[in-house]
Amino acid sequence: MAAVNLNLIAENASRLGMRLQETLSEHTRDLAIARGSGSAFLDNPEEKVKNIGRQLDSNSDREKLEAMKRLIALISRGRNVSEFFAQVVKNVASHNLEIRKLVYIYLLRYAEQEPDLALLSINTFQKDLSDPNPLIRAMALRVLSGIKVPMIGSLVVLAIKKCAADISPYVRKAAALAIPKIYHIDSSHQPQLIEIISTLLKDQSPLSIGSVAIAFDAVCPTRLDLLHQHYRRLCRTLIDVDEWGQVDLMNLLIRYARVMLPRPILLENASGPAQYDVDSDLKLLLTSAEPLFQSQNPAVVLAVARLFYYLAPPPEVPKIVPPLLRLLHISHEIERVVLTNLVLASSTLSDVLAKSYTQFLVRADDPRHVKKDKVRLLRSVINAENYPSLLREFICYADDADEELVADAIQGIGYIARLIPESTQQCLTALMSFIQSKHDVIVTNAVLVLKSLVQILIQQQQNVLAIGGLPSQSFSPLEIIARLARRIDDIRHPKARACVVWLVGQYASSAAPAENGSTSIGPEGIAPWAPDVLRKMAKSFVQETAVVKLQIITLGAKLLVLCPSDRTIGLLNRYVFELARYDLNYDVRDRARTLRALLSGVNASIYGENDDGHEDVGGVVLRREQVKVVLFEGKASPAEDVVKEEDDHGRFGSLAAITGRWTGSDNYLPDWLEEGTESSLRDSEADVPQVPVYASQSSVRSIGPSSRASPVVLTPTGRASPSGSIVRQDSSKAAYMDLDKFYEDTEETEESEESESEEEGDEDEEDGTASGSGDEGASTEGEGAEEPESEEDGDESDEAKSDSNHAQGTTR
Repeated sequence: MAAVNLNLIAENASRLGMRLQETLSEHTRDLAIARGSGSAFLDNPEEKVKNIGRQLDSNSDREKLEAMKRLIALISRGRNVSEFFAQVVKNVASHNLEIRKLVYIYLLRYAEQEPDLALLSINTFQKDLSDPNPLIRAMALRVLSGIKVPMIGSLVVLAIKKCAADISPYVRKAAALAIPKIYHIDSSHQPQLIEIISTLLKDQSPLSIGSVAIAFDAVCPTRLDLLHQHYRRLCRTLIDVDEWGQVDLMNLLIRYARVMLPRPILLENASGPAQYDVDSDLKLLLTSAEPLFQSQNPAVVLAVARLFYYLAPPPEVPKIVPPLLRLLHISHEIERVVLTNLVLASSTLSDVLAKSYTQFLVRADDPRHVKKDKVRLLRSVINAENYPSLLREFICYADDADEELVADAIQGIGYIARLIPESTQQCLTALMSFIQSKHDVIVTNAVLVLKSLVQILIQQQQNVLAIGGLPSQSFSPLEIIARLARRIDDIRHPKARACVVWLVGQYASSAAPAENGSTSIGPEGIAPWAPDVLRKMAKSFVQETAVVKLQIITLGAKLLVLCPSDRTIGLLNRYVFELARYDLNYDVRDRARTLRALLSGVNASIYGENDDGHEDVGGVVLRREQVKVVLFEGKASPAEDVVKEEDDHGRFGSLAAITGRWTGSDNYLPDWLEEGTESSLRDSEADVPQVPVYASQSSVRSIGPSSRASPVVLTPTGRASPSGSIVRQDSSKAAYMDLDKFYEDTEETEESEESESEEEGDEDEEDGTASGSGDEGASTEGEGAEEPESEEDGDESDEAKSDSNHAQGTTR
């Protein structure tokens, strides 16, 4: 018997194992089909492609699904599979949702190429608009709006209008997203689309309002008057909208606020921090958007920062810094976007950003654009407390392999020297060490920065000497120029060479006494190294660029004015002017002709004895002092760059901050209006205060087997005030200023209420006893005659109780 049971168990176990194996194999096959977007469907030999048509005509949903997946895989590889269009269209009405999704994707791809066949499926899509499944309705509208056939524009508009009134917010969202598509196909439907947008703006669901903002910007971006009645509701529902809808909605509300709301006005206070008068509607927008700083979506955080940057009063703008700094560590792409926007805001937020300057230090693995933005941010946050650390950072960056970073770092050192006078000597020491470098890019940028510092130091020396003081610089400006003049052959950059030549000519007269008090070995009134620079530059004049040639001609003219009797300087000038006379650059020729004519009154031999081409055209001849004023006074270096201030119309937080140019997707913000529109335009039914209503319910009583409750009274009685839910106290009672007095009055009120309730309770008991005896007497004589009297007595007692309860509630 035991052996039989054992065999039966073994047989059942084997059957169960076979069933489990079949089930697992079946589910594994389904899983393979679900994951078949990989090599299984991308590897499509010609035999399988030929079987696609047969599979599409099959009655099995599994084969149809496999065929559609192969078609989508072929489309992703760029192969034209429009030959199966007719067979795919027949599966539009499939009951399988996965098949229908893939059919929709296929139709969106080839509907424009096969408009005639696509029109055959429109009836099916219109039927799907009434499908009980909201997902099917939304997908049908999406496909209808994606068929780029202008002749069906009216049908699509009707479908959008129908879905805009759908009970499902998902379908209404699809309707809002379909509006820009049909508008780009045929803009003649704009009036009907604006009406649909007006209807969708009334939607109370936060799911679709973000898509409505997209449709509004695409169809009627200037019709901001449509938002008057919905502005406050949009502000309140902003926090409940989906993430990307929040971005679009905030951009729309920013434009509305700039056009329709007044700018915050600074209040004139004699003392204390600055205070601003902010409009209530603008304050509502700022308050509603501020919690979104904690969003996990970087785009939402940047949109809120943009809203505060352009709408908030100045004391509230620094709130954008901590949320933006939180985004720096998410990814390199987000870091680049955030840094670019922080650079734009650094001019107004430098004090706040200076507290977090360590987050802007350059790392070795940073991309080039990130390094550039970080250096610009570090320059904007320099102050008296952090400049030693930033100076060491810039000196370290000068050894980087990136030439742009090296140039920005050396310019940052010069910026520190100009901004913080106490750091001038440290910066000069670092820059003079850079001149000894073997790298041209370091030497070039060091020369460009030294040029501007030399001018500043000379001006400071003149100011100190004017008040009778002594200069305290370890590096005198003339010593710096002398070092640069001796290394003119090692400086190869044209702009740097032009700067050195300009410095030599501009300050050659200031170095007449030689260093250490010794006599000068150069020409009278000229530094000893100045003529040597002119000799070297005249020798290489032909190989120089145009900007250097212009400075060489000017250098020769300045030296000749300072020492017109020196024969060597006169010969060098004549040689340079002759070379410039036949130069290919017309600027060089014009400069040489002008200066040569100007110097004719200083040195008559400037044209030479054998110069037959010169003609005396007459005119006024300037004296030497006049020519010196023309050449030396009020001159600027050719290396000075003029920074142009650009008008910022919403660049912060937009794509224009990254690309440097405005695109169609950017929201160009207009200027603030002097006075906003009337606040009453934004009043709606939801903003009207509700009149409080008092509900008094009479006590429930039962007479015999039947019980009846008194009706609920929804109108205020004459004893109650309808102005608010809290009953106002008498005007004779002053406001409580003492807590002890408040408690004493409260105890007295409670005691009086208790005594009143006891008295009323005694009266009710007496009335109840009298009525009870009357009822008993009436019952012995006849119930029918005495019932009305008992009911009237009961009603009177109920009214008395109601009045007493109302009086107690009023007292409390």
